[in-house]
Amino acid sequence: MGAKLRTLSGQELVAIFEQFGFSAISQHGSHVKMRRMSRGGLETLIVPFHHTIPKGTLRAIFGQAARFVPQDELYPYFYSSGR
Repeated sequence: MGAKLRTLSGQELVAIFEQFGFSAISQHGSHVKMRRMSRGGLETLIVPFHHTIPKGTLRAIFGQAARFVPQDELYPYFYSSGR
């Protein structure tokens, strides 16, 4: 059986992305804008700051974050077991 997507909150996502060098720079309503500087320029992620993030939204955030952070490094934070 494949790996199962974890249940995460917005607060947990912010903490995960902070480990990869992102910082919360603003909040508009229930969404937090996170940004980091890299060689390629500014990298920005928007994270919904909800108690529980819906699975589809979590998959989308994983896909967006994978543009900036290698999937292999992100995977353990988002999925319950290895590939």
